[in-house]
Formats: sequence, C-alpha cells, structure tokens
Amino acid sequence: MKNPNRDLLVLVKDQFMSEKAIELEVARLNEILYTVESSENICVATEIIDMNRHRIYQTKKQIVSTLKEKAHKPFVFINNMN
Repeated sequence: MKNPNRDLLVLVKDQFMSEKAIELEVARLNEILYTVESSENICVATEIIDMNRHRIYQTKKQIVSTLKEKAHKPFVFINNMN
C-alpha cells in the first residue's frame, strides 16, 4: 500500500494508550482512507451536474475527467450522492 503524505489528528479517549497502539490506529486509518479515496469509490458516490448542457454525468470516465480539470467551468457541479 502506498503511504500517503497526510496529517491526521487522532483524539484518544484513553490517556494510557501506548505509542505502538497509537501508531497501529493511525496505520489502520490510513488503510481505510486509502480504500475510500480510490477513484473507483469516488466515482460510485459522485455525479456531475452540467447546467450548461442540461446533463447529469455518472460514468467513471466523465467524472474523472471533470475532477482532473484545472479550471472548472461555471455551472458545472460536483454532487456527492451520500
């Protein structure tokens, strides 16, 4: 698994949690986030609403190409269906 470069804030209820237990918890969180943030899962939960063309795009190819655009067009909305 690729180790992403991210900062995580982990709040721990137990003040006696060891350093190794905290590292294990962060590793598990990174694994979950890596899975959830994959392009396949993002495309399942996202649709593109293009008000200029009066269309809704739900295919992976159209969603990925819209998300990768550097300059977004006006009235094109990224809708998370969750």
